[in-house]
Amino acid sequence: MLNLYLRQHPLSGKVLHFAPEPSIGVEAETADIMPGRADMVLNIEQTGLPDQSYDAIICCHVLEHVDDRKALPELHRLLRPGGKAILMVPVYEGWAQTYEDDGIDSPEGRRRHFGQPDHLRLYGRDFRDRVRSFRFEVDEFTADGPSSARYGLMRGEKVFVATRPQ
Repeated sequence: MLNLYLRQHPLSGKVLHFAPEPSIGVEAETADIMPGRADMVLNIEQTGLPDQSYDAIICCHVLEHVDDRKALPELHRLLRPGGKAILMVPVYEGWAQTYEDDGIDSPEGRRRHFGQPDHLRLYGRDFRDRVRSFRFEVDEFTADGPSSARYGLMRGEKVFVATRPQ
């Protein structure tokens, strides 16, 4: 899905890619919380990088693992005006609200409630509003039926494009 989006909407300028997926065809600086997986070891909640350093940031399937109330403003801070954060998270469109509970802190509890031992939440339709609350404009890209079938994509999966206003 990310590859399809990037083929149709190429990124330009300086790009940062968190928890980088291999072979997406974009030249980018890479960052991960774990050493040895990327160019830089960074915590997405507080990177220490200079303000307005990037034209685009790719962040796929990371926000559900971290404190997004710290990570999203950090992404906003790192982007130049007009810059785009390419975001992917699992969204349960049937749920109006994101499901999270800070009291669920064991791997077993998280697996039972959030589907994986390292997830902190399951996003509902309000994901868009969560992103907007950190001063982003939000657009969405969803593959159409033929593309979903051709590339074996999950039907209805989305790429969210959060733009820092000019």
